[in-house]
Amino acid sequence: MRVLVVEDDDRVARGLCRALLREGYRVVRAADLAEAAALVAEQLPDLALVDMGLPDGHGSELVRRLRVHPAIGILVVTAQGEESDRVVGLRAGADDYVVKPFSLAELMARIEAVSRRTRPLRQQVDPTPTVLACPGLEVDTAARVVRGTGEDPWQVALTQTQCAILGHLVARAGQAVERAYLLDQVWEAPSESSSRSLDTHVAALRARLGERVSIRTVRGVGYVLQPED
Repeated sequence: MRVLVVEDDDRVARGLCRALLREGYRVVRAADLAEAAALVAEQLPDLALVDMGLPDGHGSELVRRLRVHPAIGILVVTAQGEESDRVVGLRAGADDYVVKPFSLAELMARIEAVSRRTRPLRQQVDPTPTVLACPGLEVDTAARVVRGTGEDPWQVALTQTQCAILGHLVARAGQAVERAYLLDQVWEAPSESSSRSLDTHVAALRARLGERVSIRTVRGVGYVLQPED
């Protein structure tokens, strides 16, 4: 999940970005409204953390702009005691707010809660194809099966998680797929436990497919599926 952090205080921004990266989120940071607008124009985030007090205006301006896209989760960040900022942010369309100073546990809990609410909307906006294919192989995510499409056809049933992982590898066959990307796409809010689960599911997937499909580990990066020539 891509998170936009809009915070003018460098120290606070660095702490936020480090914490989010440790949890497996993809993070971009803007220091003011102008920089945030440029990043949003380049690629819409899945969730935005918006400080209300910015050098070139009030954060509610950005909240209103983002609220045009219902699938984006929005958390406003306000200073303790600034009730007016919280009210303005919520009226502009924010889903929730956090008050400085806040704990990491509280922030992650609020992010996960907002993500759960917006996930169905993100899936409607960007639906995943049900059949993904590469030379000699196709994955049907609706039926949860993988099929060999070469001269000797075969079919193997998969679990939902195995199917999701293999689907992403097939979609980028021949390229290394980053662990962070798989965690983001399959688990939505990745954590240390989901990182361990990825290794377990890939091992089970390899065992289930045997020598039919080559899934290679790229050390320090992730996994790559080698399609047939």
